[in-house]
Amino acid sequence: MKQALSMIERLVLELLDDGERYGLALVAASGGRLKRGTVYVTLARMEAVGLVTSRQEEAPADRGGPPRRLYRRTPGAVALLSLQASVSEALAAAVASKAVQAAPGALPPAPKGTR
Repeated sequence: MKQALSMIERLVLELLDDGERYGLALVAASGGRLKRGTVYVTLARMEAVGLVTSRQEEAPADRGGPPRRLYRRTPGAVALLSLQASVSEALAAAVASKAVQAAPGALPPAPKGTR
């Protein structure tokens, strides 16, 4: 299992939070953040490392067309997403804490040789 998620992988997992979707549905739901040319490459890579699973669905008889592949995130992906959210929250809290400790309007001195 991966130790860290890319921004695109995190987006895909967040878009899969309500169950299964096919690649083009992810692109549509992403508001332009995912592109048709990369979504299936990303999904294949994520499936290879155990972040998503897929199944093939036959095309509806009334519409025809090729079968579609539906993707779902794995329990391991949910755990990794939760861990990354916790780490992000802890980091934000640490940065905010340091900002509060600094005197308002005070900047640290510039390193020697940079003036």
